[in-house]
Formats: sequence, structure tokens, C-alpha cells
Amino acid sequence: MLETFTLSDDIDLPKKRRDFSGYKVTDIRAAVHTERVNIFINDKFFCSLDISQVVDLKIKVGRELSEEELFSLKRASEFSKFYSLALEYVFLRPHSRKEINDYLVRKTLDRKVRVKNRKTGEYQTKIKQGYDKSLVPLVLQRLDDRGYLDDERFAKLWVENRNVSKGVSQKKLRNELLQKGIATHIIDKVLSNTSRSDEDELKKVVAKKRNRYTDEQKFIQYLLRQGFNYSDILDELSSTESSE
Repeated sequence: MLETFTLSDDIDLPKKRRDFSGYKVTDIRAAVHTERVNIFINDKFFCSLDISQVVDLKIKVGRELSEEELFSLKRASEFSKFYSLALEYVFLRPHSRKEINDYLVRKTLDRKVRVKNRKTGEYQTKIKQGYDKSLVPLVLQRLDDRGYLDDERFAKLWVENRNVSKGVSQKKLRNELLQKGIATHIIDKVLSNTSRSDEDELKKVVAKKRNRYTDEQKFIQYLLRQGFNYSDILDELSSTESSE
């Protein structure tokens, strides 16, 4: 069921709609190249909605709307577009909650876009307005309700799939997850349950990178920057030298 959106002081109707003497749904048309439908108020396009929203909000031709209902309709339209955009991002690849939140916040910013003038064929620069910032927590809540925000699941996928063939230390994995906003207790839990060990990961890195370094000290410094323990590095290098 679609959330009920209340009238917000910072949501306003476009000025060209202010000449409405009354608000009546005069047409509902299928949108082109999308599953949304276009809603016309007083014979003028007003907004588009998901088909499910049309049903939930009981929108039908001939229905009269109050100004508050019109505001809510506009907000519901923006929410559904914003949520659809968030889903595209979520399904692109696994993301942490912080990554998704940061993405949504970026989408609230106005940005410059190049638009082709249909009459002249020339491109013009226009400002595309960002989404309403107050919708961000609503979109996040919907994603959370649907099970799309799961930092523990994300952390498990990250740990088990990150540089599997190349090797990566637990220290580096920890730092990467911290940067992605994963809570420390989740990182501790995931790393404690992984089958990956620094000993095995170090072997992978040494086997892959050793021939690139003629100076062993520089190679040791590189391995230290990758988060491996100094004594483990010396043991591994000594072991590989003796086996050659």
C-alpha cells in the first residue's frame, strides 16, 4: 500500500497550474516507453503515476480533487519516480546503506543538462531540478521494508568476493567496509566467520606481484601498505626463496 503523503509547506504547484478554477481528473493515458500513466487535471498534464498508485489513490476520470489532494498527488508521483531510480541503483550491484543514501542525496541536487531544441536542433544547457530532500528517508524506508538494505549481507558478499584471485588482507577489507559505512560490530562478525586467512591471501599477493619488484625492501613496503603483518611477510618471502 502506498504511503499517505501529507501536504508539505515546501512543496508547491507549478505557477502555470495556479489558474485552475477547480481540480478534476479529465484524462488518464498510458505513458510512452514506460509502465507509468499520465494524469491530466483540467485537460492539462499534471503528473505521472505507477499503475498501482492509480489504484491505491483511487484516481479515475471525473474525480474532483482538493488542493491538498493535488499536492499529495504530485508528491506521490515524485516519490514513485525517486523510488524507481533507487531500485535501478540497488539492482546494479550490491551496495551498502551508506552508498545508497549518498546516491539518493546526490539526486536531490540540481544539475546542468544539455537538451536538444526540437525546433532549431541546437543543444541548450538547462538546470534539471533535483528530487525533494524530504523524500530520501521515505525511499530508504521503503527499500528497508522490502529487504534491500542489509549491511551484513553486503559485507559478507564484499569479503568473500573482493580480490579472491589476487588476495587482500583482512585489514584492508576492514578499512574498505568502514569507508562504505558498515558498522564495526558487523565487520567483526563477518571477518570472524570468513574462511579467508591473511596467510593464504599473502601467498596470493606474493605469487602475483613478486616478479614486479627487483628491490625486496620496496616489495615489503608494498605488502605492508596492503595491510599484511611484517613478520608474516618476512616468513612468506623466506619460504618462497627457499623453495625456488
